Amino acid sequence: MIGFLVYLLVVLIALIILYSLFAAVFFRREIQSAFQKDPAARNYLEVLMLYPGIHSVIMHRLAHQLYVLKVPFLPRFLSETMRFFTGIEIHPGAEIGRGLFIDHGMGVVIGETAVIADNVLLYQGVTLGGTGKEKGKRHPTIGSNVVIGGGAKVLGNITVGDNSYIGANAVVVKDVPANSTVVGVPGRITQQDGKKIDFDLDHIHIVDPIMQEIEKLSRRIEELEKKVK
Repeated sequence: MIGFLVYLLVVLIALIILYSLFAAVFFRREIQSAFQKDPAARNYLEVLMLYPGIHSVIMHRLAHQLYVLKVPFLPRFLSETMRFFTGIEIHPGAEIGRGLFIDHGMGVVIGETAVIADNVLLYQGVTLGGTGKEKGKRHPTIGSNVVIGGGAKVLGNITVGDNSYIGANAVVVKDVPANSTVVGVPGRITQQDGKKIDFDLDHIHIVDPIMQEIEKLSRRIEELEKKVK
């Protein structure tokens, strides 16, 4: 029994070493990106073994190559397996550039026709999704050096330009020019090329359109009551 446990331990150590060497050769940029973007990253082994965002990207590279080769079933099986272990869902058809870092990761969804350029940072709960059941290109294209905050939704066949920042919980359904900051629901551009676009946007008191309509109806009823009297 002890001999078997020792054997398993040796096999596990060997697999860890092989995985580390493989990642060091083929995924060096992703690992460097983790150190650049996450102040909690302390050492190479910790990032490689304990960061679900790194695991999901590595598995996606393999699944995507199989998807491109039109291998049936296996690409989706790999992506769904990784979703089970990491909480990150990346369709094998998504095209992802170098240096993507998914911080925390839980709840991230990247659709089939999404395109992500280099050096992008995604936080937990981000969705790069579609807006309906249309075929063809139906997911967003994300430029280089883009940061998308936690819980943000970028939906439809739209483009987010290079060096842009999407605020937490924003819902973006229109193209975003390069060098822009977008916040709110629906997403509104507040800065572009370092200049403020909207000085009146309130990030704390979010407008409730239903309540607005109720208030309008209440005012209208009051006006009618005054006329009747």
